[in-house]
Amino acid sequence: MQYRDVFAALGRALPGALYVSTCGYVSRDLFNAGDRPGTFYLVGSMGMAAPVATGIALALPGRTVVAIDGDGSFAMNLSGALTAAVAGARLVHVVLDNGRHQSTGGQRTVPVRDPLGLARSLGYRRTLSLDDPTRPLVLDTFPAFVHARVDARDAPVGPRITLTPHQLRDRFAAHAAATTARHD
Repeated sequence: MQYRDVFAALGRALPGALYVSTCGYVSRDLFNAGDRPGTFYLVGSMGMAAPVATGIALALPGRTVVAIDGDGSFAMNLSGALTAAVAGARLVHVVLDNGRHQSTGGQRTVPVRDPLGLARSLGYRRTLSLDDPTRPLVLDTFPAFVHARVDARDAPVGPRITLTPHQLRDRFAAHAAATTARHD
């Protein structure tokens, strides 16, 4: 399964959600799959997608917020995942698992042997594995954890994100404020 397959499945399941994506190639892939103002790309902040998404979800309790992590980012900040799980927010934490630190040269990650079991032990109320992107994702209990095994990259990564961190922040905040009334 490719990253874009996961992004498409999430878009179908959660069309009005706000998104926070981890650093590196994951954010670049999401940006190049179809940039939208409701996405906040963390440029250079490995391991922080779940904590940032949790803060947004707590600040906007009527909104669903999706944190997209790589397996290396997820393993790097398990305390962030614990915080996300126990916060009780409308959060979906997605881990794209290719077994590699793809953005820094493809080094192998330390594998999490049972990611769904770990997520349940952290306190996520719904855990599921996405292994068929054509099958509908049922995300109706929060916080939720989705593990998606994806193929390691075999093609060049797309262009870099063209917005500055300040532009990303301002655009995301304006979009969230303008659309939150429709989602409450």
